[in-house]
Amino acid sequence: MQWKKPGSEDYAALIELWEKSVLATHDFLASEDREALKKEIPAYFPHLDMKMWFEDTTFVGFSGVNASQLEMLFLDPEQIGKGLGSRILNDLIETDGIKAADVNKDNTSALAFYLKNNFQVTGESEQDDQGKDYPILHLRLNAK
Repeated sequence: MQWKKPGSEDYAALIELWEKSVLATHDFLASEDREALKKEIPAYFPHLDMKMWFEDTTFVGFSGVNASQLEMLFLDPEQIGKGLGSRILNDLIETDGIKAADVNKDNTSALAFYLKNNFQVTGESEQDDQGKDYPILHLRLNAK
């Protein structure tokens, strides 16, 4: 699996994949909130260590990291269940020192993914970073 650092010319591809992923995995998200996030997300890209992930030449997902916090990890829904997310996460743990992540409480498949990959729930916020009533679980990587 390879990655590249995206430039602003890649933002449209990132948002397209983000929307496909969110439509497939975030059924709890109101459409107006999804549209608002779609407009906000590109503003975060320049402030994060972003990576576009490829399996051979196929763009399969992207990640965004700030210090040891995984801020975003999205996979093309057609790639979910193939082990790529775990490979990406393990690479980020080993090379970028990821130790924490947040996940929507209602995104049960994402929570199961992180728990399977050695994270544990350490706290909860009743609202997301935008102040919306989408509870967030705070996760921390278990020490090995």
